[in-house]
Amino acid sequence: MNMKKDQPIDIGISEENRKAISDGLSHMLADTYMLYLKTHNYHWNVTGPQFHSLHAMFEEQYNELAAAIDQIAERIRALGFYAPGSFKEYSKLTQVEEEDGIPEAMEMVRRLVLANEQVLKTGRNVLPACEEGGDEASLDLITQRLHVHSKVAWMLRSTAS
Repeated sequence: MNMKKDQPIDIGISEENRKAISDGLSHMLADTYMLYLKTHNYHWNVTGPQFHSLHAMFEEQYNELAAAIDQIAERIRALGFYAPGSFKEYSKLTQVEEEDGIPEAMEMVRRLVLANEQVLKTGRNVLPACEEGGDEASLDLITQRLHVHSKVAWMLRSTAS
């Protein structure tokens, strides 16, 4: 069935709630993208005795983040809004600090802990809007992301010990 471009969205969530959830997910998308960039940068530039294990771990993490970026953006679109997609937009929305320079390996790990924890906090901030709007799909997506980032932060913390 062809849908008109201006056909209203009627998925059982008010436009106001969809907008609030979309805004929160946009922040989460920006944080996730900045974490992806940071992790990929570290993958390329890590050096030292733990090079091989950190290089491999960072690769696993940035691949997982790449898939998450797509899921979050597509959820925003499913709610009827455009997903931010430029570095300029991400820079305005993110709470994850952009990398400046190349830290030593264990400092990379520590910074990734902080960035994953920031994504967790951003995700938790969206939960009330999802609950208020009865948006189980976004709630499920965020819950999955919370699980991933909690585990990654724990693994990185354990590596830095």
